[in-house]
Amino acid sequence: MRLRSMLLSASGAGVLLACAGGVQAQDLGHSTVSEVIITASPLQGDPDRFATIVEQVRRDQVLANGGASLGDALRNVPGVAGTGFAAGASRPVIRGMDAQRVKLAENGLSSSDVSDVGPDHGVPIDPLAAQSIEVVRGAATLRYGSQAIGGVVNVINNRIPLKPIQGIGGEATAAYGSSADTGEGTVSIDAGQGPVAFHLDGFGRRSSDYDTPEGKQSNSWFHGNGYSGGASYFFGDDSRVGASGTHYKARYGIPAEDTFINMKQDKGAFSGSFKFGDGVLQRLNVDAGYADYTHSEIDPSTGEALSTFNNKEWDGRAEALFGQTGFLSASALGVQLQDRKFSALGEGADYLLPTHTVSTAGFAFVEAPVGPLDFQGAARIEHVRIDGTPASGVETRKTYTPISVSAGFSYQATEALRLGLTAASAARAPAQTELFAIGPHDGPLTYETGDPNLKIERANSLEATARYKIGSEGRIEASVWGARFDNYIYGALTGRMCDEDGVCEIGGEGELKELNYGQRDAKFWGVEAKAFFPLTTVGGGKLSGQVLGDYVRAKFTGGGGNVPRIQPGRFGGGLDWDNGVIDASFLVLAVSKQDHVGVADAETDGYTSVDAQVRWKPFKEKPGLSLMLVGHNLADETIRNATALNKDEVIMPGRDVRLVLSAKF
Repeated sequence: MRLRSMLLSASGAGVLLACAGGVQAQDLGHSTVSEVIITASPLQGDPDRFATIVEQVRRDQVLANGGASLGDALRNVPGVAGTGFAAGASRPVIRGMDAQRVKLAENGLSSSDVSDVGPDHGVPIDPLAAQSIEVVRGAATLRYGSQAIGGVVNVINNRIPLKPIQGIGGEATAAYGSSADTGEGTVSIDAGQGPVAFHLDGFGRRSSDYDTPEGKQSNSWFHGNGYSGGASYFFGDDSRVGASGTHYKARYGIPAEDTFINMKQDKGAFSGSFKFGDGVLQRLNVDAGYADYTHSEIDPSTGEALSTFNNKEWDGRAEALFGQTGFLSASALGVQLQDRKFSALGEGADYLLPTHTVSTAGFAFVEAPVGPLDFQGAARIEHVRIDGTPASGVETRKTYTPISVSAGFSYQATEALRLGLTAASAARAPAQTELFAIGPHDGPLTYETGDPNLKIERANSLEATARYKIGSEGRIEASVWGARFDNYIYGALTGRMCDEDGVCEIGGEGELKELNYGQRDAKFWGVEAKAFFPLTTVGGGKLSGQVLGDYVRAKFTGGGGNVPRIQPGRFGGGLDWDNGVIDASFLVLAVSKQDHVGVADAETDGYTSVDAQVRWKPFKEKPGLSLMLVGHNLADETIRNATALNKDEVIMPGRDVRLVLSAKF
């Protein structure tokens, strides 16, 4: 029996169990979202103390948004978009930056995939497995390294239990989506006794080609499944060790082509946290993981692989947390080691010959009161070594030493208003594809050439934030930011077409777009805001309003034109009504046209996105049981994604209605 069928059956069984039995939903640590932000800093605590704003997306929001990718799950987070290349490959774009500038992590460790190499490559972390998702916008290189110069998306789950569990509990979900005839399900179980806790989960998803206002989008199907198991042992005064193993497998089509991707990943992770008391050294956290990833881009007419991508990666981090030390209220020292072996070999021409990247780093975080201000500072020094073979055919070793620093202040101006200001100078070493790409990339239909002489990229940025609480439930958050890049690395379309052998010419008969990596100075700036505020009581329920918007502008300096593939601005709002049993809401977003485009890039039209959802909790005695009806793009607008390389050929999904049944037992 296929795993998807098993999971959908198990999901239904779990829902029936919750309905028929007298079992109350238990707080076992796997289903509740912590109010403590764990991504931005090793120093945990109230997220409002940070000078920057960290977004936290709850599990119910993830289930409502649907989709097989993180880009879909984060669709309404200000400042965040998705690459939207395929149903199985929509990587988050943060403030106009993606790929090598946005770090994807699971419980703080690298996703260890190749989604940073090409927009057609999926992320082997399914949103169905997430208990919450945290988004750090802006430079997060201080904790995560070069690839986080634009931000971090951290998927948090309970695969390694963080708290003791007594008894057994879990969650089952089943969902159907109309646009692509999508069926999906997931089951997770947490159990424990005494000092030992266990976790098991699995998911399955199967969708067909999705509908658009102009008909079916060809080759947009997705099939995926996965499972995971983990355990933790708790001892002493709040110490633990644990490990997990995960298997992920997916196949999905590349829209506007006939090829498809067959991918899989096996991953293991270890996590330990050791408390030393309330002295100067209070805790040591150690996290490490290894992943073996592979995918092939398949020609369906022959079943043969056109190209195969392999990635074997280690990622480890240790952080020592200190209490009050002199004028510092808290501090942390950390080290990180990453080792990545990667190749992309083709049936004919190779895209990237084998590379080996080793990164070692040390970093520090500090917090201190400075009069009425709360200060947060951080610094990181990193050594990166990359071995590879450029177009010259001569094996080459490149070494870089990026150094990054940041300083932020937050100020409690009134009981309701908190202000923040952060300055950062973050550095990024070039990635292996930017240095050593030498050939055709079948997924995005590009012929890419790297530059082994690329220098370190540096972003000097400034961000101002404001948070304002409206009573006990309302809140306004806003950010204004700017960043100036020295030696910004980008892939530039030349307007020439190439064949598989790299013969490129204007108006050529080849089907591959020539893309060359280079560097220029650039400047980015933007704004983000969202608000949720109570209005009145109607029909026994609370009526609230919501508003959100964002805007990004990116240009090369010196009259060099626009940075390509930048997300357009959005602004909109909606209403929410909640009486404890029924929660109904809608959101209307006006998305502007994108006419600030790069060379050989296409403009995209604006559109209006209309989403709505109704969630019903039918039984007060069983609050873990809920039924959601969710609508996306209800106006059935024709949408082309400004951040996608294939925007000319691919239309995003049209009207989609999702039914989601969820039960905690």
